[in-house]
Amino acid sequence: MLLAVILGSTLRKNGGETRVLLGVTVCCMVACGAMWYLKPVISFVRQLQDVGQLDNEMLRILLKAVGIGMVGEIASLICSDAGNGALGKAIQMLTTSAILWLSLPLLTSLLELIQSILGEI
Repeated sequence: MLLAVILGSTLRKNGGETRVLLGVTVCCMVACGAMWYLKPVISFVRQLQDVGQLDNEMLRILLKAVGIGMVGEIASLICSDAGNGALGKAIQMLTTSAILWLSLPLLTSLLELIQSILGEI
């Protein structure tokens, strides 16, 4: 990672396209490294799923939302580094909208649970 920072600083003056390509490559490498750290988290979530008897689809939705958020953040940062901050902000807005859309089944289940609890009172 330190090597990428040094190369990026060196390429700042003349190598615009190369610098962006270097940034994309490093971001992909870091994302792959982050997946290694997420394996225990996914294992823990699976244990919670077993204890709480949660539906597989709900867990899938949560993991997809996290993935969309991470990819969107990386894409936004790459756009900002490439000098297109407006596109980066648009990507952030798109990923937030996608996560909300993806979460609708969870929110619907939560609303049904609240309604059933209030109906029992």
